[in-house]
Amino acid sequence: MPLPFANRASAAIPVSILSPDQVAAWRKRQSGAAGKWLAATGFTGEDGAVATLPAGRGGIGQVAAVIADRENPDAYAVLAARLSFGTYRLADTKLEAKQANMAAFGWGLASYRFARYRASKGRPPVLLWPDNAHRLGVEAMLEGNFLTRDLVNTPASDMGPQDLAAAAKTLAKKFGARITVIEGDDLLKKNYPMVHAVGRASSRKPCLIDMIWGPADAPKVTLVGKGVCFDTGGLDLKPAGGMLLMKKDMGGAAHVLGLAAMVMASGLKLRLRVLIPAVENAVSGNAFRPLDVLQTRKGITVEIGNTDAEGRLILADALTEAASENPKLIIDCATLTGAARVALGVEVPALFCNDDALAAEIAEAATAWRDPLWRLPLWQPYRKLLDSKVADMNNVASSEFGGAVTAALFLQEFVGKRIPWAHIDMMAWNPIERPGRPVGAAAQCLRALFVAVSKRAA
Repeated sequence: MPLPFANRASAAIPVSILSPDQVAAWRKRQSGAAGKWLAATGFTGEDGAVATLPAGRGGIGQVAAVIADRENPDAYAVLAARLSFGTYRLADTKLEAKQANMAAFGWGLASYRFARYRASKGRPPVLLWPDNAHRLGVEAMLEGNFLTRDLVNTPASDMGPQDLAAAAKTLAKKFGARITVIEGDDLLKKNYPMVHAVGRASSRKPCLIDMIWGPADAPKVTLVGKGVCFDTGGLDLKPAGGMLLMKKDMGGAAHVLGLAAMVMASGLKLRLRVLIPAVENAVSGNAFRPLDVLQTRKGITVEIGNTDAEGRLILADALTEAASENPKLIIDCATLTGAARVALGVEVPALFCNDDALAAEIAEAATAWRDPLWRLPLWQPYRKLLDSKVADMNNVASSEFGGAVTAALFLQEFVGKRIPWAHIDMMAWNPIERPGRPVGAAAQCLRALFVAVSKRAA
C-alpha cells in the first residue's frame, strides 16, 4: 500500500493547526465570505473541530484543525479521515520534530485499507512531508504497522503456517536477512516437540520460522511471536463465538514481523533474530489430548490441563531456543489469554517483564508515543498453581484467577531470569471503528517496542 505523502505539489491546500486558544484570533483574520462560512457552518473551535473553507472559484481553499495535543497521532488521523482526496500541507505553524513525526504518522494511519479481497473505496488525502519530520523513521513505523495489520486481517484460509512462512521469506528477501523454516516431522528431528505436538493434527504442517539479520558481532535482540494461524481449541473445542476471531491468533507473529520490518528499514545496528512457531490447532485423530504429558525443547515435561492453552506450548520451545544464545533482549508477543483482556480491556496490552529497567523503558516509550500498554506482575507465589502431580508442570493453573499472570510465569520457565525479557499479551484486534483504527487488525505497542529495541542499538 503506497503511503499518502508527497514531496512537493504546486497547489497543496493549506491546513492550519490551531490550539483552542488560537481559534478566536484566527477567526478574526477570516474576513468576508470566509468569516460568513465559518458562522454558517457552526465552527466553534473546540478540540477536534475541523473547518473546511471553500476557494473563491470552487473547491477547498484552506482547512483549519483544532488540535490541543500536537503530540497525539490520533488527532491527525481524525483530521485526515475528515478530508476529501487532494494534496494538503501543514501551514502557519512550525511543528517541533516530535510533533511533525506524530502528524505524519497519524495522517498515514488514516490511509490504511485492507484491500486484498475487494477494492477500497475512495482515495486517502495526501500530505506534503511536514518540516522537521523524520521521514525514514515515520515510514518504517507505518510500513511495519500496515504489515502487521495485513497479516492479521488475512483469513486462515490464506494464512496457514506455510503462508506465514512465505510472508516472513518475503520480508527477509526485502532486507537481505537469512531465513530457515523447519517443517513437519523435521521439528522432531530438530527438537521442537511442542510445536510439532500442537500443530500435527492439521493438514497444514506446523513449522518453526527462524530469521536472522544484521552483523554477528552487533548486540543480539530476539523477537518471538505466537503463530497460531487458527485455533479451534483442539479437543477442548472452543464454542462458535470463541472461535470466530481465531484467525487473529497469529497476531503475535504478525507483530514481531512488523517490528522486524521497522528495525531493518531503519538500519539499526543490531543482530536481530525472529523466531515464530507457526501452527494450526486443529482436531483430528492424532491431536494432542487433555492430560497428555509432552516433552519440551528444554527438557521440562508438561501435563496438558487444557488443549486450548496451546500458545504457551509452542512459545516455550521458541523461547528456549531464543535464550540459548543469551541475547541482550528477548521480546515475545502473543494473543495469549482472555484474562489479560478482562483485566485491561482490548486496547491496552499487558506487559510482563523480568527487568525493571527494561519495563521502565518500554512504559516511557508507550507514553511518549501514545501506544499504550500496562505492566502486570510476574507474581512468583502463583507459580505453584502450575504444579503437576505427574509432570514438571501443567500448562494451565489450578485456579481460575490470575490467568494472564500464570501464563506469563509458564513462559518464564523457558527464558529464565538472567536475560532481560518482555512478554506482551495482546488483543491484536480493534472491535470499534475509529479514524486510523478500522474494525479489524490492531497493531498494538509496536512504536513503544521499536523505541525500546532501538536503545539496544545505541
